[in-house]
Amino acid sequence: MGSRSFSGAKSFPGEDIDLEDGKVAKDREKISRCYRPVKIHNQALLSGLAYCISSCSMILVNKFVLSGYDFNAGISLMLYQNLVSVIIVSALSLFGVISTEPLTWKLIKVWLPVNVIFVGMLITSIFSLKNINVAMVTVLKNVTNVITALGETYLFQKHHGNTVWAALFLMIISAISGGITDLSFHAVGYTWQIVNCFLTASYSVIFIFGLTLRRVMDTAKQVTKSGNLNEFSMVLLNNSLSLPLGILLVFAFDEVDYLSKTPLLRMPMFWLVMTLSGFLGLAISFTTMWFLHQTGATTYSLVGSLNKIPLSFAGIILFKVPITLENFFSILFGLLAGVIFTKAKMRERSQS
Repeated sequence: MGSRSFSGAKSFPGEDIDLEDGKVAKDREKISRCYRPVKIHNQALLSGLAYCISSCSMILVNKFVLSGYDFNAGISLMLYQNLVSVIIVSALSLFGVISTEPLTWKLIKVWLPVNVIFVGMLITSIFSLKNINVAMVTVLKNVTNVITALGETYLFQKHHGNTVWAALFLMIISAISGGITDLSFHAVGYTWQIVNCFLTASYSVIFIFGLTLRRVMDTAKQVTKSGNLNEFSMVLLNNSLSLPLGILLVFAFDEVDYLSKTPLLRMPMFWLVMTLSGFLGLAISFTTMWFLHQTGATTYSLVGSLNKIPLSFAGIILFKVPITLENFFSILFGLLAGVIFTKAKMRERSQS
């Protein structure tokens, strides 16, 4: 599922500087220099592990709900997860643990178009995960990078190096060969995943180039009381706005009839797993913010790319996915291509 919240330009509190007493400021700087490396090292490692565990667990638990329990109401699953997130964030804000902006009508109107794409990404991701094994979902998500790169090149004349294009070519080959050799191939699942790739790519292109979305961010900040829209507020905003839209889609996709008949809703263990998935969805948002704060976008991208490797193998083993040698190497090929692509993009950023 990736990150379930949209985080725009990150704004983290910086260190205070004492301008009145230069000596005190220098002493503080010396002390901070002595202790900073150990603190940052431990925090970065811990936050990275927390992010990896929460993101992997979220996908595996969702797969267990959808396939293990054979739950056929994906939109309702998303709706419940987002409801859990709203309740937890609201409670934390109420008790003063975190600060969030109040949801005003002006803010809702500004953010609603972004939220529609957000909901679309979540729903199509759930629909694809229902019918495709975790490893192939991970490999097919690489197609998003291909679509994004093509959009950057042809729509915005952004130049990419040969290494990036080579990695993208490897991604395409692995996705095609993986689909051909997939013993559990499901046309509907693959279709939903391709739709998800296009939605995610359009979201990424808009975000990268600041078209529309940056204006939305600026406008959203202007209509808040504090003049700022922090990450917790965006988590609350996205998940809150998704609830009425999710309810409409539950009726549109006729999930109400299924929910009224399924015996799963009378099983306490099923509700426990569903609630756990909601907690994990929120955990991804918080650990992503924490990890980015301790490291940076470059490390976050690389770790996220490497994290797909154990996730894919865990999905194959836990759900006993039938796999051929050809399909195994296609998946491995695609995962390695993702790592190469991430490193190539990192090199591009450093050169620019």
